[in-house]
Amino acid sequence: MQINLQHYRVATANLMQLTEEENIHILSIQEPYIIQNKVTGIPHKYRIYTIPNTRSRAAIVITNKQIDAILLKQLSEADAVVAEVTINGVKLVLASMYFDIERQIEIDLAKIDNILQHGNRKGVILTIDSNSRSTTWHDITKARGKKLDEYLMSKQLYIINEESPDTTFRTRRGASNIELTIVTDQLLRMVTQWKISDQESSSDHNIIKYIIGQDDTNRENITQNEVRYLTKKENHPIF
Repeated sequence: MQINLQHYRVATANLMQLTEEENIHILSIQEPYIIQNKVTGIPHKYRIYTIPNTRSRAAIVITNKQIDAILLKQLSEADAVVAEVTINGVKLVLASMYFDIERQIEIDLAKIDNILQHGNRKGVILTIDSNSRSTTWHDITKARGKKLDEYLMSKQLYIINEESPDTTFRTRRGASNIELTIVTDQLLRMVTQWKISDQESSSDHNIIKYIIGQDDTNRENITQNEVRYLTKKENHPIF
């Protein structure tokens, strides 16, 4: 099964319409709309994974009934929702994470440590609003980005983000690429067609699309000692 996935900052009517039109199977959302500590704007027919009774800033939504998923409560909290997803008998760990810019980034990196430990023998996908900037993911480098970059290299993780004329975040004050898609080596060739969508998002943050399950044998080999970034220029649509 080829799984279409979408990484998005907030849930809106535009997103739900796009989800149905393009047959999106999984949504990874940061800062969803919350009313009375409940995620809103998502049809009840979809499975929503989040932390109840909190002002959750992360969520995972699964629209495809053929995909099994279990919320990993021991790894999840308001700013990090982690699920074990089974696709065609293959299990992987998916995390939707929000890094608060006012919080020391080391706290969020410790959360990733726990996720990686749980997914040691499985593939792991991290979809993150990192509030961090680095030239490694086609931005300028700042202190938080440098720390995150060094951490990702130390853990031998791969940044799937591709260089693009668009950015993942844009306001009148400027633009940046703070949304990241990160994978372990088990999924390096299985997460493909990463792309910043030109669809209207009704947000300062753009929609990111990519596919899971279509092996990209054309990707150049990357050894564990090399930079964790893929330079191949290719459009990569929704998760």
